[in-house]
Amino acid sequence: MTDDAADRLLSDAPAPEIEVRESEVIAHGAVWDVRRDRFAFGETELVRDYVDHTGVAAVLGIDDEDRVLLLRQYRHPIGARDWEIVAGLMDVDGESALAGAQRELAEEADLAADRWDLLADVCSSPGGSTEAVRIFLARDLRPVAHDYVREGEEAEIEVRWVPLDDAVAAVLAGRLQNSTTMIAVLSAAASRAAGWSTLRPADAPWERRAAVRGERSRTRT
Repeated sequence: MTDDAADRLLSDAPAPEIEVRESEVIAHGAVWDVRRDRFAFGETELVRDYVDHTGVAAVLGIDDEDRVLLLRQYRHPIGARDWEIVAGLMDVDGESALAGAQRELAEEADLAADRWDLLADVCSSPGGSTEAVRIFLARDLRPVAHDYVREGEEAEIEVRWVPLDDAVAAVLAGRLQNSTTMIAVLSAAASRAAGWSTLRPADAPWERRAAVRGERSRTRT
């Protein structure tokens, strides 16, 4: 690729030149915090508040019949039981995204997978949260035993296998509105149409998450 072609490549660009002059937690939470930063921006100083998030590992499981694994779970902030892919907070010290995804697949769906690929990386709300989501594609699925006990909202999880094309139709019709699920389903459909050639190695560096602000994400790997 020539330098000119690289310059035209559509890609987000890190901004290491932005100097954070002051950072403080203004609200501590059990799962995430709210942080306030003061930073230099050109000739001015700006103040921004944002959710300091741990990050998320997510899994789109797909079987040999092109059916995807979806879970229905109650989500209190939106007051609804929505359909989601397997996903969980990266709140275990030293745990990689892949290991977190494998753990969540077992805990939420009683499954393990022998084939893992990276499907998509997502910044869910870059204007207000450091939440970075890594979505894996899991194939060659099999049952697995574990000692995790599902509690709270997880205790009533409903599992359904849905043809990928039906999931795509539900997204486009507005019946599925969970953003991580939408991105996973549409990305999988696009990747399948390209013969899965867009998939990346499951252990690819997660540079975006490493660069986000705050402490909740910074203390995780």
